[in-house]
Amino acid sequence: MNDYTKYLASRVTAGGLSRREFLGRAMAAGLTLAVADKLFTESARAAEPKRGGHLKLGLEGGAATDSKDPAKFLSQFMFCVGRCWGDMLVESDPLTGAAVPALAESWEPSKDAVTWTFKIRKGVKFHNGKELTIDDVVATLKRHTDKKSESGALGVLGSIKEIKADGGNLVLTLSEGNADMPLLLTDYHLVIQPNGGVDDPLASIGTGPYKLTSFEPGVRATFEKNKDDWRTDRGYVDSIEIIGMNDATARIAALSSGQVHYINRVDPKTVNLLKRAPNVEILSTAGRGHYVFIMHCDKAPFDNNDLRLALKYAMDRETMVQKILGGYGKVGNDFPINSTYALFPEGIEQRAYDPDKAAFHYKKSGHSGSVLLRTSEVAFPGAVDAAVLYQESCKKAGIEIEVKREPGDGYWTNVWNVQPFSTSYWGGRPTQDQMYSTAYLSTADWNDTKFKRPDFDKLLLQARSELDEAKRKELYRAMAMMVRDEGGVILPMFNDFVNASTKQVKGYVHDIGNDMSNGYVATRVWLEA
Repeated sequence: MNDYTKYLASRVTAGGLSRREFLGRAMAAGLTLAVADKLFTESARAAEPKRGGHLKLGLEGGAATDSKDPAKFLSQFMFCVGRCWGDMLVESDPLTGAAVPALAESWEPSKDAVTWTFKIRKGVKFHNGKELTIDDVVATLKRHTDKKSESGALGVLGSIKEIKADGGNLVLTLSEGNADMPLLLTDYHLVIQPNGGVDDPLASIGTGPYKLTSFEPGVRATFEKNKDDWRTDRGYVDSIEIIGMNDATARIAALSSGQVHYINRVDPKTVNLLKRAPNVEILSTAGRGHYVFIMHCDKAPFDNNDLRLALKYAMDRETMVQKILGGYGKVGNDFPINSTYALFPEGIEQRAYDPDKAAFHYKKSGHSGSVLLRTSEVAFPGAVDAAVLYQESCKKAGIEIEVKREPGDGYWTNVWNVQPFSTSYWGGRPTQDQMYSTAYLSTADWNDTKFKRPDFDKLLLQARSELDEAKRKELYRAMAMMVRDEGGVILPMFNDFVNASTKQVKGYVHDIGNDMSNGYVATRVWLEA
């Protein structure tokens, strides 16, 4: 039994898959009908997940500037908060990344993938008792496609020309074909709200397994069980408390002492220490997340590509992976895609640490004086140490890096996407198109390197509408090369998501989609005494 069929079996145990659904997926994964049927029977007989209890999570990422508006979710803290109370139209399979139904129970594209029809689930209630309608869905998507909303999903939805209702169905008409359209709707900003959140985007009323009962930005969020939840395979605990803990030492102490059940962003350097605690379990998941040093291509001195190349060649990636990630990750190559993505561009030469090439491009750039790099521990685990390590590797190329440590509170509003050179992270996206559309498309709000290239945008649009996979793969390769050699991102490493829990926590789902079980940790786990 492989990891995927183990996951399917756990879904059966949790009451989330019917026999027909299980057999179909298991046989598609390579099991015979007899083996699949036996596995279903055994899984169905297994003990049900425990229900009840109060789950406490200590999470890095909260800030006083956090907004309850899903369009403006920025941090891991709000990512998890939103998953507790809200649902998207589509979700992604934890092991394969494929699109799976949520509030949209099915979908059908036109032959050219320009028009998509989504059948919206009936009988689902919002937390205020109002039944979900097609109008709520249409209003939600229209709000997120409005530039005034400042939605983090704006770049993802940029190709939508028309959003309309057709009976109980949602019909999306695109400016060009897009075979990935269902996966784009998994973006965590696209929480379906009553009337799209137009009346009150901060209300936190959704269709999710929990109702928000209190919220202090950057400090705490509490939830109670939604007794009208339309799903049975989630929401096992009675209540949830998410506590903002930006200090890594405080998170470890809280978990070790049992004050919280789960923490995120475990620094790999502390893994061995945590393993000594008898009641702690390390939860490490490989995925698409990556740690980055971002330069604004439109601001001096980073508007000079020779300087950008100098800073890229001055990065010792292997040392970063070993010393910062403790081996919990893989080297990056200055573009945001790894082999977990479909149509990964193979054969691109790995950029290696080369002080001589760095010195050559640095001299050619004509720059002199120090380069200011801003960082903070909230940027990613070990970010300050990574900045200092980078400072040392740059010295060998004759490049002086000034490291400025910024406070964690406000980093995501005052430094990231504002200052011209800083450290940051990305959790990855379901598709290459979505990753590039969110962070590299010229018009994207979250284009944090200010990489604005009409020729890149053209390639992205071509790839989006190309249904021939071989041609599409070539377009993605050209895009990767452009970002790698001319963009403003230094991507030294793809990180494993390293989190930890007490052994009381059961049912954790390792999800390649994003950190913290793709943000669903609080809704997927249960507690055992």
